[in-house]
Order: sequence, then C-alpha cells, then structure tokens
Amino acid sequence: MPGLVVFGRRWAIGSDDFVLPGAFELSLRVLWWIGILVLYAVHKGQFNCPGGGLLHSYLLVLLVLLAAIICALSALVYVSMQGTISNPGPRKSLPKLLYTRLLLYFPEFIWAIVGAVWVSDSSVHCEKTVINAILGTVIASWVIIIFTIIGVLIVFDPLGGKKTFYLTDGVNRNLESSQSGQLLFNVKNTATRVWEKRIRLMCCCIVQDDDHRVAFTSIAELFRNYFSDTDLVPSDIAAGLILLHQEQDKMESCPKEPEEVLCHSPSSLVFFSSVFVSCGSRPTDSDITGSDRHNFHFGSILKITGLQYRDFIHISFHNKIYEIPFFVALDHKKEAIVVAVRGTLSFEDILTDLSADCEDLTLEDVLENGFVHKGITQAANYIYQKLINDGILNQAFTIAPEYKLVIVGHSLGGGTASILAIMLRNSFPTLKCYAFSPPGGLLSKTLADYTKHFIVSVILGKDLVARLSMPNMEDLKRRIVRIVANCNRPKYQILLRGCWYEVFGGDPDNFPTELDGRNQDALTQPLLAEESLMVHRSPSYNALDGESRLHSPPQYPHLYLPGKIIHIVEECTSSRFGIITCDNIKYTASWSNETVFSSILISPKMITDHMPDVVLNALNSLSQEHGSCISCQTRELNTNVV
Repeated sequence: MPGLVVFGRRWAIGSDDFVLPGAFELSLRVLWWIGILVLYAVHKGQFNCPGGGLLHSYLLVLLVLLAAIICALSALVYVSMQGTISNPGPRKSLPKLLYTRLLLYFPEFIWAIVGAVWVSDSSVHCEKTVINAILGTVIASWVIIIFTIIGVLIVFDPLGGKKTFYLTDGVNRNLESSQSGQLLFNVKNTATRVWEKRIRLMCCCIVQDDDHRVAFTSIAELFRNYFSDTDLVPSDIAAGLILLHQEQDKMESCPKEPEEVLCHSPSSLVFFSSVFVSCGSRPTDSDITGSDRHNFHFGSILKITGLQYRDFIHISFHNKIYEIPFFVALDHKKEAIVVAVRGTLSFEDILTDLSADCEDLTLEDVLENGFVHKGITQAANYIYQKLINDGILNQAFTIAPEYKLVIVGHSLGGGTASILAIMLRNSFPTLKCYAFSPPGGLLSKTLADYTKHFIVSVILGKDLVARLSMPNMEDLKRRIVRIVANCNRPKYQILLRGCWYEVFGGDPDNFPTELDGRNQDALTQPLLAEESLMVHRSPSYNALDGESRLHSPPQYPHLYLPGKIIHIVEECTSSRFGIITCDNIKYTASWSNETVFSSILISPKMITDHMPDVVLNALNSLSQEHGSCISCQTRELNTNVV
C-alpha cells in the first residue's frame, strides 16, 4: 500500500494499517464508555457533594465525547478493512475520517485537563469511588494521548514532503530536464542526510573519527538507494515476509532430488568452530593489545579448545571500524598455527559489515582478481599488516616451523578470514581456511572459484547472513512487492493468520493471488499493481523489462560465498496435526554450491541459525552421529576437512 498522504505529506503508514490498533482502542473506548455510563447511572441524583455539579457536567460531556470517538473509530476501522494492499480505492474516504478522529483529540485533551483540575481540587468532597473513577478516566485519557503522540512520531517520515515529488507524475512531465534533475539531486541528498543522521544517532555511544564519517556516508547512500524506489510501509514488508514464508514452506514440501551427504566425522570442523566461539576471551600471559571491555574469561578458551596459556602467540582486543579482534595460537594436537578472527560484537563491527560497497582485490601472481566486500577487505588487510609487518606469523613459525597455517572465523570473522587467506595464499600455499557462517556478498565468481582449493564454508540451515548480499536484497524486495501487490486478501487478515502460523504452525494458507493460473512468460513482467508500489524503476527490475542484462547491467555485482560449501540442515518431523516438531533434533550435512544461497529464505530460524553456539551444537551433533550415515558418495577433498 502506498504510504498514506495527510497534511500534505507522506507518512510511514498505510490506509489499511488502522484495523488492529483501531480495533484495540475501540474495545478500550467501549469498555470505558460502559464504565462511565454505569457510574453515572448509579450516582444519578446524588451529585449534591461539594464539586458535584461540575462532576455531573463532566460525566455527561465525557459520555457524549466517548460516543463520538467510538463512532469515529468504528468508521475508521471499517473503512480500513476494505480493499487490498494494492487496491486502496475502497479506502479513499479514510483521510477524512482520520481528520475527524484527530479533531476529537482536542476536546478530549481539554476535558482531561478539566478532570485533572477537578480531581486535584481540595474543596471536592464527593465519594471516594467517584473520585477514583474520575482519576482513572483522567489517567486513561492522558495515556491514550501520549501513546498517540508516540505513534505519530514513529510513523513520521522525514522525507514525506520530498517523496510527493516521485508520486506526482505531472510534476516530472511539466518540468524542464534541468529542473527535474536538480529536484532529484536535492531529494537524494536529503535522503542521504536523513539516513546518515539515523546512523549517527544509533552509533552515538562510540567515538567517531574520519573513518566513521566516511562509513556513515557510504552506508547512508546504500540505504537510500535500497529504500528510495518503493512506496512500501513497514506493515507491507511484514505482510510480504509472512506470505513469502508460507509460500516457501509450500515449496519445501515438494519432493527434492537427493544431495550428496557427508558421512565422515567433522571433528576438525568441531575443533575449529570451538576456537571461534571462545575467541573473545583474554589470557594473562601473552602478547596482548587492546582492552577486554566485555570482561570475557580466558577459561572458556582453555576449556573448549584444550589449549594452554603458553600456546597463545598474540591476542588483539583492539576494535575500531575496519579493525577487528583476533588471536594467533599454536594447536599442537592438530599441528597447526591457528589465526582466529572474531565476528560481529560491537557497533564498529556492524559498520564494517554495512560498508558493503565493492572494491577490486589485486594480488600479485593471482590471476583470479575480482570484486570483494569493501569493509571486510579492509578488516582483512588490517590483520594482514599485523601478521606480516609486526612479525607475528614469523614468530609463530619460528616456534613451530613444521606446522600448517589454519585461519578460522565466524560471520564477519569468517568473511575476514576468507579474504585474509586469499592474501596469505602465495606466502603459505598449504594454508587452510574454515569460514563458519560467512556473509554471502563476499567474493566475485572468479575469486569464489579460486578459493575452493583452500577454503571451506560451513552454513547452518536458513542462515540469513550467508544469503545476505545486495543482489539478494534487491531480489527479496522484488519478491515482496510482487506478492503483496497481487494478494487478494486484506492486510489485517494476512497479519493475523501469519502470526497464528508462526506461533502455532499448521498448514500454510492458500492466499489467492492474481498470479495464480498465469503462464511463466506473463510472470516475467511487472503487473500494474506492482508498478503502483514502485516510486520509480528499481534496479531489481532490470531483468524484467525489455532490455537485456547486457544493455542494462545490475547496480550491484553478484558476490558469493567463499570456497567449498558444507550445508547443515536440521531434520524435523511433522505431527498428525501438521505442526512441525523438533524435539529430537538431528542434522545432516551435504555439499552444496553458491546458487543454493542466491535467495533469502524467510524463517523464524533465519537469525538463530547464524548464532555461533547453535552452529557449534550442530557440528557436535553431527560429530556424534556421523556413524549412522547409511548412503553417501565419497569425494576426494584437497582441503582434508572431513
């Protein structure tokens, strides 16, 4: 649903978003009105106490005022229930009803003040029950007014006045090209500044330097580009995610071709995953830089990995944007020098993650140069300089010259470890890298293929981060626009049934859409309903219009996961009531490829599947159950992982 336009500006709320909050307020108002009516009926003719005359008038006016508000809310909720997300026509009278409802706040505000004055008047000596009832009425009025103000602030769109430029087609047509270009430039600048202010506000607790300011601007432009070409409100996105989840679950119930299952023990993976889980802890006798602000205990590393204090060569807790913590340790059991890189744990790390522009990675003697994630590459370069220029690796190999080099990390640490492995590959040809849950938008295709000789990525379930890239986000936006624009059900039904499905399970709903029964060729073109939700042509539609990809390249190049990919999937059973249960969780691991992760999957576990402790538990479970594998194919691995 395009954002509601009232008071001459767009708001981050649709005309069909008043059903649930309106129904909730309506129920409270009805109970409130009944309570006041009972109070008035019980005490009718008994207002002879000091201040009773004002009380009598107060209750009568309050009853009339509440009745008017109830009527306005009833009409508002009823009209908001009409139509669908992409068909706001039946709701065209809603702005007038909204103006009427907002006007009723003024007498309610005045009457709340009158009630507060009456309650606080020391000369009033009416029954305690009456005074308490009026006090409750006054408090309820102020609570509703305060929450309304908070709601208005939440749905306020700082760009609302500017976005009307996109929505008014006549403006573009009547302007000279120079004027139109200048207006568009101003709109983009304003949007970038708004996003930059939001990011600065979220990061207000950290010290900001030039690197932060550059990152803020880069991230702001990224968000502006992503959100500027659609006219969706947050509830539209929620409805779209619900519909996509149910559609996805229906697709997953279809039979699939069997995958190649791993049946060897992932003991090496379990050990190295335990390294990244506890790599935030701090020893007392090692080369340490930075401070342990999070007060982690080094005992966790000793307990999980079995390493000793003397095995640690260098530990860095220094944490800034593009500079993330890591440690170097000797693993005598595996005969390896381990470089473990920490994942996202601070605002600085988040800024590094979000610096998702692409940049060239140029290395000597590497023919597969290509694009890489900018922020993660700078983090990898920081660690590379420490390892080489500060002589940390030289010190480690002086102690154990026959050991092999192993680089590990999770999430941001996994992506950094992968690019660091590419940088160190020429100097250490036998190195191995284990990237646990690395970000999907990391390497171009040529570099991703190059890393299959020495990097293994481990992905659990429907991990969001492993599928996170700008092309995938554009694809998700396109899918959301398509499915919400063509669903024939009102938004409130989608949200209510979706919440029931997410909490209690069952069979996915078969929401009828205009896409049903259409042939594949027709599905490749945007429908009229979809175009109504697009402010202007999105990069995600480059492949959908008449131009080919050669003549209309995508705005964001495709980046992929590093190395060979092991995909771990949780096996669940379905009860006779259709509810999915996972009481006895079992996992299977299979080799996968980067195309499997070319689309974001919607699931309640898309976040939890990324957590390091969940990944470690899955690997431990696989390690214990690897002997039960019945049928699999054996693949010769140069990585010697499994």
